[in-house]
Amino acid sequence: METILAQIVTGLSIASILLLVALGLAIIYGTTGVINLAHGEFVMIGAYTAWALQTYVGIGLIESLVVIFFTVALFGWIVEKVVIRHLYRRPLDTILATWGIGVMAQQAIRLAVGGELRYVQMPSAMSSSVSVLGIEISAFRLFILALSAAIFGFTWYLMYRTSLGMKLRAITQDREIASCFGIKSKRIYSLTFAYGAGLAGLAGALVSPLKSVSPEMGTTYVVDAFMVVVLGGVQSLIGTVASSAILGELTGFLAFYSNDTMAKVLVFLAIVVLIRFRPQGLFAAKVRT
Repeated sequence: METILAQIVTGLSIASILLLVALGLAIIYGTTGVINLAHGEFVMIGAYTAWALQTYVGIGLIESLVVIFFTVALFGWIVEKVVIRHLYRRPLDTILATWGIGVMAQQAIRLAVGGELRYVQMPSAMSSSVSVLGIEISAFRLFILALSAAIFGFTWYLMYRTSLGMKLRAITQDREIASCFGIKSKRIYSLTFAYGAGLAGLAGALVSPLKSVSPEMGTTYVVDAFMVVVLGGVQSLIGTVASSAILGELTGFLAFYSNDTMAKVLVFLAIVVLIRFRPQGLFAAKVRT
């Protein structure tokens, strides 16, 4: 029983990180239809921002989270304004453009700080373990789990209980009709892209004490995030949470019985089979037409 509980906790830990990375991608993809291959680089920039603030300014990870969010959100806002805005409804062009932005971001980091691995110190107050049902769990991982839940709650409220969210959902359903009611789609798209980028930056900052920080670190996360979005359904926030939990638990249990590499292979195979028989995902949002 303790082993099972330990694996469940491990799966939830993986799921919380997946949720942070995938939530921003799901919002951007579901709203604008942009397949953002640079989303992993937003994660990477968040991690490097955490490292820079800790190394050169002396600001701890927890204290710097707000700064990191707005820094990466500003970068995402600029990318949308300068590049993405001119490529809507041109999916192939957006794929190529965002891929190019990601490559340039990686090279810019290498030129600025070098390509060697960097490390972010875990907050001292969260470096210990907490006993839950007889299982020792990292306090920092519990913090990530709680923060992920809080961010999802705020995002859900923003999407379904505010005028901004109402406008965003209106544009998603029919951009032309929404424009007839005076909704400025360009402004909504910019804010959505910035918010999604900021969430990715937070994910990068929070994972930086657990993983080494490198220019290529975002590549793995963007693949996992796309799997979460595909499994959950493009426009479903609840689906994003559920699919993060499913993939997190599945990855944790498979890695326990085999290894991390085989776990990723089996999870990816399962996603491919799912796409074959249910391309809309398990939790596709129902939209009235």
